[in-house]
Amino acid sequence: MATTLFLHGLDSSSRGTKGRYFADHFPAVIRPDFQGDLNQRLLQLAEICRSQSDLTLIGSSFGGLMATCFAINHAERIRRLILLAPALNFSDFTPPQKALVIPTLLVMGRNDTVCPPRLVEPLARATFSNITVRLGNDDHLLHTMFYELDWPGLLG
Repeated sequence: MATTLFLHGLDSSSRGTKGRYFADHFPAVIRPDFQGDLNQRLLQLAEICRSQSDLTLIGSSFGGLMATCFAINHAERIRRLILLAPALNFSDFTPPQKALVIPTLLVMGRNDTVCPPRLVEPLARATFSNITVRLGNDDHLLHTMFYELDWPGLLG
């Protein structure tokens, strides 16, 4: 059975704006809280997903980096990735030798100064071969674009 998780950003939680949106509109979406550095958060995610497959991971900012790193190590368990202004420009991130074929939606705002599209998009394209990019007039928080996404279609 398909499982969907929302992975929040570094300074956020499951109770942030996007987490509350999923709680209100898609209560089946699992919204764990993560703490610590990237490795600690990836260990927490691995524990949460240890018996799960057919995963859809929605990652926002640092959560997008987490989703990407998890997918690199567990590609066979991932159904789809939705990366919202992912922090792929994090200094410790390196794309895999061979791009993953996981269907991936990359959503970025042109005015994002935290994860600038000019840095993130090339890294995402090197990481995923089956990628759709949506670039809009928004900033890092995706105040507008987030709500314009077809969430029922994406999560259906």
